Amino acid sequence: MITLATEPAIMDAHTLELLQFDTVRELLAGYAASSLGRDLARGIEPSTDPVGIRREIALVSEMVTALGLGQAPPFSGLHDVRLLARRAAIGTMLTAEQLLEVGETLACTGAIYRFRMRLAEHLSGLIDLLSGIEDLGTVGKTISGCIDGRGHVLDMASRELATVRQKLFELDEKIKSEIKRLLRDPELRRILSYPNATVSGDHYVLPVAANHRHKVPGVVHRVSGTGETIFIEPAAIANLSADRVTLKADEDREVKRVLRRLSGEVGRVAKPLGYALEVMARLDLITAKARYSRDYTMWPPDLTTDGRLWLRQARHPILEHIFRTSAERTSAECGTRNAERSNTTDQPIAPPNPSPLPPLHAASPPADPSAPGSDVPRSAFRTPRSVVPIDIRLGVGFNLLVITGPNTGGKTVTLKTTGLLALMAQCGMHIPASEGSQVPVFRQILADIGDEQSLEQSLSTFSSHISRIASIFDHADSESLVLLDELGAGTDPTEGAALGRAILDQLDHVGCRAIVTTHLGDLKTYAFNNDRAENGAVEFDVETMRPTYRLHIGQYGMSNALKIARRLKLPKELLRKAHKYLKRRKGKTGELARLQQLREEAEKAREDALAARHDATREKEEFERKIVALDRDAKQQAALHDLRSRLRPNDVVKVARFDRSGKVVRVDAKKQLVTVSVGLGQWEIPFEEIFPAE
Repeated sequence: MITLATEPAIMDAHTLELLQFDTVRELLAGYAASSLGRDLARGIEPSTDPVGIRREIALVSEMVTALGLGQAPPFSGLHDVRLLARRAAIGTMLTAEQLLEVGETLACTGAIYRFRMRLAEHLSGLIDLLSGIEDLGTVGKTISGCIDGRGHVLDMASRELATVRQKLFELDEKIKSEIKRLLRDPELRRILSYPNATVSGDHYVLPVAANHRHKVPGVVHRVSGTGETIFIEPAAIANLSADRVTLKADEDREVKRVLRRLSGEVGRVAKPLGYALEVMARLDLITAKARYSRDYTMWPPDLTTDGRLWLRQARHPILEHIFRTSAERTSAECGTRNAERSNTTDQPIAPPNPSPLPPLHAASPPADPSAPGSDVPRSAFRTPRSVVPIDIRLGVGFNLLVITGPNTGGKTVTLKTTGLLALMAQCGMHIPASEGSQVPVFRQILADIGDEQSLEQSLSTFSSHISRIASIFDHADSESLVLLDELGAGTDPTEGAALGRAILDQLDHVGCRAIVTTHLGDLKTYAFNNDRAENGAVEFDVETMRPTYRLHIGQYGMSNALKIARRLKLPKELLRKAHKYLKRRKGKTGELARLQQLREEAEKAREDALAARHDATREKEEFERKIVALDRDAKQQAALHDLRSRLRPNDVVKVARFDRSGKVVRVDAKKQLVTVSVGLGQWEIPFEEIFPAE
């Protein structure tokens, strides 16, 4: 069994399904190079061990650096041969095809061993990870030297096999000569159905006409479908064929002896091979995470232990994948249509029926179709959409975030982005967010998202939500992240708001981190009466009457109904009455607005303070890294100076200009020169080119 670097947590399965975590697993598996890595990616689970998660994220960061330096791990030839290795270890003979797979994998261990030797010194995590892999390529070369790429055991595999095959070759030549001699006989040629010999199994036969059967002594091997031709092995050849059967049995016995010997070699290295496969599988997973990170411009999250969550410019990875593949598909279709148009004259081209995409809620709005005069039909041309990044915070001044705003404004995507990025971080992955994003280690992530009816339990949408929320409260604690969509919806607004406030109070009492979306206006004021809660709003552009999908923390969402109605030219008298009714219902609107402005200002100050603290922390870390590097360099220089000052004849040193080791002959301390014997000559080398021998 392949184990991960960290022990997985038992996360809520329903939440993983709601957040589409399986889709992220499949996207990650697509970057793996082998079935071993793909299996690990599809089975990846979030961990609750901060030390293990940090170690995994650091390894992914190192691999991103390695890929940037052009040092990609060589996974060519890597197969899942764990079962074959175990079978060989207990004495089972493997087939030639199975040995070929094992041989390619053994060669891969050698390539990975050499890859480790080439890694830069600062990639110490990857170097340590691969330190236990042995170069088993010599066994792989033994196999490839005995079996060719088609699974055929070569003559050179053993002396006995070569001898037997030489005898077989000579015997086959005798049989062919005898066949040629017979076919030159004019009497025999007259009784053949056609003037050529053929092969039946391992026997050379002549196609004799049925009415001349008794004119050719020999063994009948088969009869044609019409019964007009009988295939006879002549008696002179039959005797040689008997010898050939004996030699073929000897050949088969020698081939099996070679396969048993090679299987024994595999069994001998089964244990180190098994360990190497475990490590290479994990390396493949780490490389897949790094490739995914580079492809989608991700950054390593900073793990926090105080429950602080800060996602900077976060993007939903599945939405980004959908938009990217949609743009690629549209580009390919446009290219195909342009090519067709350039190859036809006066032929009308019907626009294609584009493939449907899932509902998209967090994209920048598409631009207008193609300009007039374009060759591409307007229905087929769209400006590629992109995910609008959002900033999300929890645990920094508040634990509850109540998000309001219009439909299709991105509230649900905000919930899913938060939950999904937290899961990715706890799986040791980089996340699609800017540098410096912070994610705590949640013991549980619990979500209630979307309109779900439980048909099995005959529950309505509202009842299903309440049942799910009750289950969430059974498991939530202070180390949980709770995500609730459309709180209080599906019932009477007054009762729904009352129930929503009670649910928010309970979340506050539990002490968890929570993000809640709602349409209910009464819940917009909840944060004004609770210092541990904050409002959030998704932006709506009244001019274009489109959502911008941007999230503003510290604000509450407005319905914008009257503004939209004014733009749509409703009668002025009707709008005046609507404003009058609205004022009666709102009451102290001015006081609420002033309070809202104060909270917005406080939120802006908090955001600026967080950004300044982040920049200061980064500068401090960079300064400390430089101090450590300078200290390390100083120690190395001191060690080199000490080595050079103590050089004596017969000391073995490394000479930089030759990149080879040599033996000290003389030392001239005054001139700072050392005479070193390298190869066949002696050379005067300056002190600064002398280093410790490896």
